[in-house]
Amino acid sequence: MTERRITVESSEHMQEICGSFDENIRALEKQYNVSVVCRGGEIKIVGEGNAVAHAESALLAMLHMSETGQTVDVQTVRYVSAMVDEGEAGEIDDLTEGDVCLTATGKVVRAKTVGQKRYVDAIKKNTIVFGIGPAGTGKTYLAVAMAVKAFKRHDVSRIILTRPAVEAGEKLGFLPGDLQNKVDPYLRPLYDALFEMLGAESFQRHMERGSIEVAPLAYMRGRTLDNAFIILDEAQNTTSEQLKMFLTRLGEQSRMVITGDVTQIDLPDKRKCGLLEAMKVLRRVEEISIQEFTNKDVVRHRLVQDIIKAYEKYYHGKGENDACNKSKGCS
Repeated sequence: MTERRITVESSEHMQEICGSFDENIRALEKQYNVSVVCRGGEIKIVGEGNAVAHAESALLAMLHMSETGQTVDVQTVRYVSAMVDEGEAGEIDDLTEGDVCLTATGKVVRAKTVGQKRYVDAIKKNTIVFGIGPAGTGKTYLAVAMAVKAFKRHDVSRIILTRPAVEAGEKLGFLPGDLQNKVDPYLRPLYDALFEMLGAESFQRHMERGSIEVAPLAYMRGRTLDNAFIILDEAQNTTSEQLKMFLTRLGEQSRMVITGDVTQIDLPDKRKCGLLEAMKVLRRVEEISIQEFTNKDVVRHRLVQDIIKAYEKYYHGKGENDACNKSKGCS
């Protein structure tokens, strides 16, 4: 058996590392099959050699995150453990520089994972950025945060948010109201993010002035979008023609962020997905960055990560079985 000890000088940091009712410690013990005891200002880890070393690295990373003002919860434990297991614990230190902006209530918006930090850095450095990854990785939220930051700094004079009006597997029929009322349900996630960043009153005021525009993708045709921060959400539901049309709207002093999840394509013919094509065509074009998230970057409820992993495992196994059946001449 191996034993390691970590000294924590602040009782506040010790409390955050342990979590409510020691839930963070229990999660770490389960992850590495070790015993962790927090007493006074010391954390004692007991178990097998490699497991103890990994648990110690994870706890030190959690302590660093707490000391730099980041939230430490069960989701953090799972993420930090995954980074430690892959030998990437050192990259967690970079998250202290991931602040993006403040919300209307004063909450700090920052990158919570290394994947998110790379995404934010890519948006700072490139004219067009693709954010590709599963649900819950903060693709849209961080893009809106970066747009609001650029808008407040007067780097751009307007924010334009758009997404294709494609139903997710169900027919809603004719919706009541005028055109804005009809497209609002499709654009609700974008509204929600803007409300949080700007506050409802400020958002409404900018909407009335035209400095913030939220519109369906069809409204982009024929326009030149100058001095704007433009976000296309749910891009996996664009056709090749639609995405090419959108990309060629880029005007002077503008930036674009395109987000999407290629595992949630709602197009009738998935072979015509514009996002999949663009990822191949534009990968080596200068000033265009393609950032891909993994299930490690999921920052929603921890079950979202488990759900994504379960589906990946299921479809991977299904693909292998299908290949096996075909090789045997089965239909």
